Amino acid sequence: MNKRLEKVAAWLRERQIDAAFIHSPQNVYYLTGFSCHPHERLFGLFVFPQAEPFLVLPLLEEERAREAGWTGDIVACDDAENPWVRVRERLHHRGLKQAANLAVEKVSLPVVRAEQLLRLLPGAELVSADEWLTGLRLIKDERELDRMREAARLADIAVQTGIDSLAEGVSELEVLARIELEMKKRGVRDMAFSTMVLFGENTAHPHSVPGTRRLKKGDLVLFDLGVMLDGYCSDITRTVAFGEPNREQRLIYETVLKAQTKAVEACRPGTRLGDLDRMARDIIREAGFGKYFTHRLGHGLGIDVHEPPSIHGENDDLLKPGMVFTVEPGIYVPGVGGVRIEDDVCVTENEPEVLTGFPKELLIV
Repeated sequence: MNKRLEKVAAWLRERQIDAAFIHSPQNVYYLTGFSCHPHERLFGLFVFPQAEPFLVLPLLEEERAREAGWTGDIVACDDAENPWVRVRERLHHRGLKQAANLAVEKVSLPVVRAEQLLRLLPGAELVSADEWLTGLRLIKDERELDRMREAARLADIAVQTGIDSLAEGVSELEVLARIELEMKKRGVRDMAFSTMVLFGENTAHPHSVPGTRRLKKGDLVLFDLGVMLDGYCSDITRTVAFGEPNREQRLIYETVLKAQTKAVEACRPGTRLGDLDRMARDIIREAGFGKYFTHRLGHGLGIDVHEPPSIHGENDDLLKPGMVFTVEPGIYVPGVGGVRIEDDVCVTENEPEVLTGFPKELLIV
């Protein structure tokens, strides 16, 4: 077994849990290196305190799992068979036939999957593996960080592509298409989430949907995007002005930049997560825009574009080296526009490492 799977097995022994069923593609990828999106088909990883783990997956994915480096047992089922029959055989072979403690991802396990597991092991107790798995993924190793650095570099290029595509009369969707085409040319298969390109009044909505709105002088332009590279995400937001901004737009931008800069500088080991949010929020409130900062300061980043930790005012957890998350304060004023500035930040033993590098001073296009 690899080191991560060994940690799972050791946790099961420590907690006296008979087995774990890991079903989320993200956690299976983290533990095995194999990425799969099985749709409705059964997919998951069974791990045991002592016995050999096994993957259950669609037959059509077996070769890819081997190519990804999985050398262990596989239960590969075609679309016409009941995979749970084969799973029962493997569980019985490993001595698991009756009531047991079974660790699962309770946050995301569908009810139908839970019922199927309990039919295999009548009387079993399902215990949560979510918090422990979250803690395992929370601290990134150097290999993970290298992937995230490259994903962030590509996100910087994507923002520049978007800016280079701005011209009077172009639509949000046209600029979005040019960004994603450029990423495809650079070998990016998937964006980390739906790319956001917003003009003018649309920037006043933190999660608006790009459409046919056409660019005109005096508009603020907001880019929020990220790429997926080797299973890891980046996430960046930059706001620029198309033509000379007015006084209020400048004030909003300068306030957000000040709040974001202060929060990033404070990303050091031992800092309370909630204090990061408070620092940024205080600056925005003191400038008179408090009610227009309507979301948390940031979120964890890794295999998922949104994962722990959550950077909000009530989070008492402390920063640790290896944590990676976004810092993205914003101000959104209806009828005027919005500004958000977002970077991906890694906590180190000393100064924070900012993975995204696109300039943050107000750019007038």
